[in-house]
Amino acid sequence: MAGKREPEVDDRFRRFGTVGFTGITRVNDFITHLEEGRVAGTRCAACGKVFFPPRADCMACLSSRMIWFPVEGQGRLVSWSRLAFGPAGFQEEVPYTIALLDYGEFKVFGRIDRSLPEEELAVGLAMTVRAERLAGDRLSYVFVKA
Repeated sequence: MAGKREPEVDDRFRRFGTVGFTGITRVNDFITHLEEGRVAGTRCAACGKVFFPPRADCMACLSSRMIWFPVEGQGRLVSWSRLAFGPAGFQEEVPYTIALLDYGEFKVFGRIDRSLPEEELAVGLAMTVRAERLAGDRLSYVFVKA
């Protein structure tokens, strides 16, 4: 047929993180949020379950009606670990500190900003999450002290 075009592939997710393991996902809007300086999760419109990282489908009620919400305010540091050895693709990044923040309704796993000294970390420390631009037009997020 004349004029028929192949559908475009939405591969925005290739830009997430230091190493991309997948480029195509149903939560590609996560990248748009990061580009605009926001970190976002999803909430099921049917049952209200909250997800981070964002999901396209609810594991609780199996609905695919998800609503984006901003991850904002303060979370509390639950745990952290300083990595001296990195998995494939992350060898050049070490050392770095990974952590888990508790936002009450959900938890966020990620990295602590390199500018925050490890001596200042303590369980319960108030932290926030911030979108971050990486080299090579890549996007991620980090935790900073509130």
